Amino acid sequence: MAGHSKWANIKHRKAKSDAIKGKMFTKLAREIIVAARAGGPDPNGNFRLKIAIENARAANMPNENIQRAIQKGAGAGETENYEELRYEGYGPGGVAIMVDIMTDNRNRTASEMRHLFSKNGGNMGESGSVSWMFTEKGQLSIPKEDLTINEDDLMLLALEAGAEDIVEEDETWEIFTEPAMMQEVRQALLDNGLPIENAALNLIPNNQVEISDLEQAKKIIKLIDSLEGHDDVQKVYTNFDLADSLAEEDL
Repeated sequence: MAGHSKWANIKHRKAKSDAIKGKMFTKLAREIIVAARAGGPDPNGNFRLKIAIENARAANMPNENIQRAIQKGAGAGETENYEELRYEGYGPGGVAIMVDIMTDNRNRTASEMRHLFSKNGGNMGESGSVSWMFTEKGQLSIPKEDLTINEDDLMLLALEAGAEDIVEEDETWEIFTEPAMMQEVRQALLDNGLPIENAALNLIPNNQVEISDLEQAKKIIKLIDSLEGHDDVQKVYTNFDLADSLAEEDL
C-alpha cells in the first residue's frame, strides 16, 4: 500500500478553519448546480449529483442551501452559466499544478489564473504541459474515528470490491479506484456501514516531487493557497510533497 502524504495531512487540518469552510460551501453549491444542470435534478438517476449532495452534507452544508442549488441547476430562477475548465502550470521548484475551474467568464478567469501563477513564482502552461504527470482516480475518504471495522477488514473489503489502493493518512483512510469502479466500491463500503467523508474523481500524481527546502516549500504552498482561494477554483492538484524534515514546520 502507498504511504503517507505529509502535504495531504496539512491540507486536511487547514480545511477545518471556518473561513475555508465558507468558501467550501460556495464551491460545493457550484458543483451541485452544474451536476443538476448536466444530468437532471434527481440524484437517484444522476450519480454526479448524488456524490455532490453527499459531499455537501458531509461538510455540514445546510439542507436548504443544497436544495436551492439543485433548483438553480434545474433552471429555477436566473443563475450563472458555469463552464468547466482545467488549467495547467508549474510552481516554484518546477512542481506540476493542475487547477479545475467553474467560471461564468472564461477570459476573466484565465487572466486571473495567469496572474496568480506569475505573482507566486509559477508559470501557467499550455494544455497538456503537465497533465501527463497525473492519472484520474476515484478517491473515497473514511475518517479513522468513525471506522466501524478493523484496518485489515477495511483493506480486504475495499480490495474485494474493486479498489486499487488504500493509503493511511493521519486522520483518514484514502481508498483509490479506477473511475469506472468508484460507484461500486463506494456502495460496498456504505453497505457495510462505513461512513464516507468525501468521494470524488481526482487527479493523482504518478510520481511525487519531494521538497526539502523550507523557503521553497512556503512559496509552493502560498501559490496553492492563492489558487484555492479564488472563487472560480474548485480543486487544485499538485505532485509535490514535503520532506520529513519539514513535517513539523509552520507552513
